[in-house]
Amino acid sequence: MRDWQRTEEDAQYLLLPNHAHQFVHRAVDKNQHEQDELDLAPSHDAQITRQELIDRLNDDLRREYQAIIAYVVYSQTLKGAQYMSIAGELEKHAKEELEHALIIAKQIDYLGGMPTVSAKPVRTSEDAEAMLRFDLDNENETVRNYRERVRQCEALGEYAMAEHIREILVDEQEHQIDLATALGKNVAEVTSTQKQA
Repeated sequence: MRDWQRTEEDAQYLLLPNHAHQFVHRAVDKNQHEQDELDLAPSHDAQITRQELIDRLNDDLRREYQAIIAYVVYSQTLKGAQYMSIAGELEKHAKEELEHALIIAKQIDYLGGMPTVSAKPVRTSEDAEAMLRFDLDNENETVRNYRERVRQCEALGEYAMAEHIREILVDEQEHQIDLATALGKNVAEVTSTQKQA
């Protein structure tokens, strides 16, 4: 994200009316779309077998379960007036992560695999900012993995599956924006390591 797209009022983002959120997201989405085109370019390491794709999708599913648990817990335990708006967003994120888990489980089944029943560990803290940082770290990892998964699906000729994952990526990047903004951070600043993925 370029500096001109951010203002000193980023910290007030969550207090904006809904129509203002759409304006901010459109500006961010345009730049993010340009970066996504670069990040989704074919890579040589995208060649994997169907079984390896099943295994990696199951790892993604474990990460979705982790996100569901984290968002449920964090949305209910964040304390302080400054976190009330983001707490409501985290509840929405939990519902979206459940939708993602269902989509990923369906793709695993389609490939002939068995969806996992275990979640990755969830980090907790008494500190609200630490919880938001944990969430943001998890979202960054999820976006990196789904970008790779799109390349892998396409390498196997599973173009419809790649499209499902692209749709999930849109939500995950929105989650990144929400969390980074709540932490008063520039999204590009907290996601710059993704370019290496």
